[in-house]
Amino acid sequence: MQTEEKQMKMSYLIKRFVPYFKKYKWILILDLICASLTTVCELVFPMLVRYITNMGINNIAGLTVGIILKIGLFYLILRIIDSAANFYMADTGHIMGAKIETDMRRDLFAHLETLSHSYFAEHKVGQIMARITSDLFDITEFAHHCPEEFFIAALKIIVSFIILCGVNVPLTVIVFASLPLIFCFVKFFNTRMRKAFKKQRNQIGEINSQVEDTLLGIRVVKSFATEELEAEKFEDGNKKFLDTKKLGYFYMAGFQTSNRAFEGVMYLIVVVAGALFMINGKISPADLTAYLLYVSTLLATLRTIIQFTEQFQRGMTGIERFLEIMDAPAEITEKENADELKNVQGNITFENVGFHYSDDDTNVLSNINLNIKKGDSVALVGPSGGGKTTLCNLIPRFYDVTEGRILIDGKDIKNVTLNSLRNSIGVVQQDVYLFSGTVFENIAYGLSGATREDVINAAKLAGAHEFISNLENGYDTYVGERGVKLSGGQKQRISIARVFLKNPPILILDEATSALDNESEKIVQDSLEKLAKGRTVFTIAHRLTTIRNANMILVLTENGIEEQGTHQELIDKKGLYYNLYSMYTSL
Repeated sequence: MQTEEKQMKMSYLIKRFVPYFKKYKWILILDLICASLTTVCELVFPMLVRYITNMGINNIAGLTVGIILKIGLFYLILRIIDSAANFYMADTGHIMGAKIETDMRRDLFAHLETLSHSYFAEHKVGQIMARITSDLFDITEFAHHCPEEFFIAALKIIVSFIILCGVNVPLTVIVFASLPLIFCFVKFFNTRMRKAFKKQRNQIGEINSQVEDTLLGIRVVKSFATEELEAEKFEDGNKKFLDTKKLGYFYMAGFQTSNRAFEGVMYLIVVVAGALFMINGKISPADLTAYLLYVSTLLATLRTIIQFTEQFQRGMTGIERFLEIMDAPAEITEKENADELKNVQGNITFENVGFHYSDDDTNVLSNINLNIKKGDSVALVGPSGGGKTTLCNLIPRFYDVTEGRILIDGKDIKNVTLNSLRNSIGVVQQDVYLFSGTVFENIAYGLSGATREDVINAAKLAGAHEFISNLENGYDTYVGERGVKLSGGQKQRISIARVFLKNPPILILDEATSALDNESEKIVQDSLEKLAKGRTVFTIAHRLTTIRNANMILVLTENGIEEQGTHQELIDKKGLYYNLYSMYTSL
């Protein structure tokens, strides 16, 4: 993809990252001013040494105690300024970096919420978690040190070059002529280090995914006694991560070693060439001393940049993986100036609706035409893969139709806001998801600002109040991750209470009782019948005996709607529905 090609270019990554500084531009400007002050303090010292050395060699009598004290006081003031500036850079500068990291994480999470179901079906949660957490950890250091270190380096190189040219031009040209060679090595190793760091990020994401998969399925692991198999899988991923780290450290070691060698060569050039110039009277001993101090400052700057290179590459890798998600298109979007869906009655129309997934041109649904009136109960039955769940997912726009359109109360659902559309629809699924929190928090999730009385009333309607009251802490009982402390029937009744609280005019029941035992199914089925009253209901049926009273039954297969009618009409027809129903009960 074009985006992925751009992401390989450092210029593109920096271009996308720079706007995050906009909110903090004055902090950044002050940080760079402080960086300038610390640089000035560092660059003044060799000049003071040069002055004192010159006076000591050429005019020792003129080097009085008063002059020495004045020089000392001047340098002390510079050091006080340097300390204050350094404190600001270390404190406020780092806070700026942390704020930028926070902003990026917020934007990433917000964008993830806009992505369609298909994105999460294709990407591992562990990989996504790695990108939203660990991948952004290095952004704080990167955002703070990147502009600061490069600004200081540029300032020191430029000022040092100007000052050293004033001391001895030929020696300065010799010294600075070697810098391009250093930068070539920097580029060579940087490219390889970045690739190695990206492999590390990908592999830690794989480890996260494997750990999440094992821990969420720990009951299955224990029931099949496959702990050793899971440990082997983890060990394999862990070793691969170690291999990627070895590769990264190999290039980092080569990078640091080559630069250390260049540092020694530069010192050798300055000492040998400087000594030769001094013998020929082209440079004074004081100037050579100052020259050595400036070269030392210059090399210290290069050393700092070299040490920062690892952090820089980690930051660039984090930005790259951040942008890979941010550049993922939100397939489900609302139109500009979309209307609010208000006073929904529940009349739903399918007009020539067709659908296929983005990665497959084969239609899952074709030419679906339905006219469902307010309060109707529609049941969808048929073999797996016939498109029952897909058809229901099109109504709240979890996926968009690829042909035709769906209307609610005469309004095309693509022309209304997603919030108003989805607030009008309640979904009760087979696989109930409860958030890690209390019973109260999970029910209250159905309506923002719900009171305790609202929650209790909803629980009573769902037939959940009695068992909730018998829990250790009642409505304040912690349900555990994904509701592991509750039974399937209890979790399902809490999810129904959540929808009761939401009170939507349209209801989708996706095989809501298929995973329950007979006793729980009876209780939940009674709750669902109460919930369905007065609403337009779509029921994906697993047990056909529960849908006999539906106004309309649709038999969906790979060929589309094979049969349509009431229970009795389809039984009399003795077609596919008749055969399916016969499997569950004797006629």
